[in-house]
This record gives sequence, C-alpha cells and structure tokens, in this order.
Amino acid sequence: MNALLLLMNIIMLVAGQVLFKMGLDRMGGVTLATSWKAMFTPHILAGLLLYALATLVWFAVLSRMSLSTAYPIQSLAYVFGMVVALIVFNEPVSLTKWIGAGIIVIGVILISK
Repeated sequence: MNALLLLMNIIMLVAGQVLFKMGLDRMGGVTLATSWKAMFTPHILAGLLLYALATLVWFAVLSRMSLSTAYPIQSLAYVFGMVVALIVFNEPVSLTKWIGAGIIVIGVILISK
C-alpha cells in the first residue's frame, strides 16, 4: 500500500509538471508580468489541481512511512520526469543525464532497503 501511494504521488507530480510545461509552451513563455495570467490557463490550473491531490496523497504517505525513507524515494519523480520529457516533448537526454538518473535509482534502492 505504501509503495502504491508513493507511486501515485510521483505520477501526479510528474503529470502536473507536464501540464505546467504544456501551458507555458502554449503561452510562448512567461514573464513576471504575465505569470499571474498563466495561473488561470487550463493546463496550469489542471497542473495545480494535480499538485493539490498529490499533496493529499503525500499526507497519507507521511502518516505511514518515515520522512527519511519516503522523501528520497520521491526523487524518482526526477527520473520519470526526464523520461516523460523525452517522450512527450521530444527533449534530448544526454548520456550524463541518463547516468544521473541511474545514480538516483541506485540511491532509491539503497534507501528503501
């Protein structure tokens, strides 16, 4: 159950970031002056909703797991985010980034033991 909750949290965080990126790309970027307007675009609002839901799931995770275990495992969101960026946005992922992602995964394995 704990692993499922953590996975749900990670997926919602990554999906929220994808929605943020889509919304910002549609706006052609954001400046300080346009950042308030960006908050009310459909993609950004959906991303914020996912972040709110992810926070509620995170509360459930923290009520069941130690922070010193759960929080480092949540760093898998960085790895998932990189893979999603490659697939959805066709962003290049260098060998150095793949190595970094591998180090994160190894760290998560060590921490979760």
